[in-house]
Amino acid sequence: MDVDVDAGALADAATLANRLLTARSPQPVHGAVRLHATATALELSATDGTLTVRLTVPALARSLGEAVVPRRALAETVAGLSAPTARLVIEGRRLAVRVPAARFALPMLAEPWPPLPALPPAAGTLPAADLRSTVAAVAGAASRDDALPLFTGVRLRTTASTLSLLATDRYRLAAATLPWPSATPLETLVPATLLTRAASAPSRDDEVTLHTSADLFAVSWPAGSLLTPTLGTSYPDAQFDRLLTVTPECVVELEAEALAAAVDRAARYAGPHGRMALQVIEGAVLVQAADPLHGESEETLKATVHHGQATRHYQSRLLSEAARAFRDAPIALRIQELNRATELTSPTTTLRYLVVPMRPTDPT
Repeated sequence: MDVDVDAGALADAATLANRLLTARSPQPVHGAVRLHATATALELSATDGTLTVRLTVPALARSLGEAVVPRRALAETVAGLSAPTARLVIEGRRLAVRVPAARFALPMLAEPWPPLPALPPAAGTLPAADLRSTVAAVAGAASRDDALPLFTGVRLRTTASTLSLLATDRYRLAAATLPWPSATPLETLVPATLLTRAASAPSRDDEVTLHTSADLFAVSWPAGSLLTPTLGTSYPDAQFDRLLTVTPECVVELEAEALAAAVDRAARYAGPHGRMALQVIEGAVLVQAADPLHGESEETLKATVHHGQATRHYQSRLLSEAARAFRDAPIALRIQELNRATELTSPTTTLRYLVVPMRPTDPT
C-alpha cells in the first residue's frame, strides 16, 4: 500500500473512530484499525467487538493494499501533523506516515483481521441534525443498569409517516417523533449508549440512512457508517399506551431552563435520596427541599397555572434531566392525580417526557 491522503481529513476520521470505540477488550484486533487503499479513497474500518465503524477519506493511491495498525497510535500520530498531505506506505512490518519534514512508523498487527458484518438493508433517510437532537433528548431516559437490558435501549418504530423513539428506566419515560419519508417499516430496540454514539458521528449537515435487520442496526452517511447489535426485543405496547395517556389535574407553564436550574440548586439540600418538592400555587411554583443534615431551600418561579394547585415530590436528578432535555424552550408540566407520572411537553418539539413522582413520606 502506498497512498497520499489529506492529513486533516485522515486525522478527523482516525480521531472519530478512536472516540466511538471503547478500548476495554483484551484482544489486539479490537484496539486496531484497518486501512484499505482503493484508487480514490482510503477506507478505515474498526471494531471493539460490539460496535463496527467504517469511514472513508478521499485519497490518491500509488499502489493498492491494506494495513492493520493500532487505532489510538494512528489517531495521535496524524492529529499532530501540520502538513496538508501525508503519505502512507508499507515498509516491511511497519506502516510509515510520511510528511515533508518527518516520518513516523507504526507497527502492523500480525493477527488476521476478523470479517466484519455487512450493513443491514436500508430502511429510510433523514437529516442527521434531527436524528442527533432527538436521540440526545430521548436516550437519557434509558436505564443505566445492565441487569435489566430491556430498559437500557431506545425503541425505534415507524408508522406510515413518522419515526417514533421511546426510552424508559421505569421511573421516567421519554418519547419523540420524526418525519419518516420511507414506506419501509422499521422496528428495533437499540442500546441507548450505542445509539447516541451512532447519531453523533455524522456531520449535522449530512443526510443519514437507518439500516435494520433482526439483530443489527446501523446508521450510515456519505463518509461512513456505524453498526451495532440490537437488544432483539421490544416493549409491550399496551403498557406504554396507558402511560402516554395523560389526564392532568393541574397544568403549569414555565421555562425549562429556569426549572432545571432551580431544581439543581435545591438538590444541594435534598439529602441522600435527592427528594425535593414542587408546590404549585397561584401564578408560581415553589421548588423546595429539606434534609436534617443538609438544611433547606425554597425558591419561587413565576408560572402560568391552569386547573388548580398541587404538590408533588420528585427525585431531583430525574426532574432536572427531564427539564434539560427541552433546553431553553417553554414547557408545560401536566401533573396527574396521586402518583401517576408528570408529563413535560413543549410547543417547540414533539418530545414528551414523563417522570414518576416519589411517594409521600409517612408523617409518623
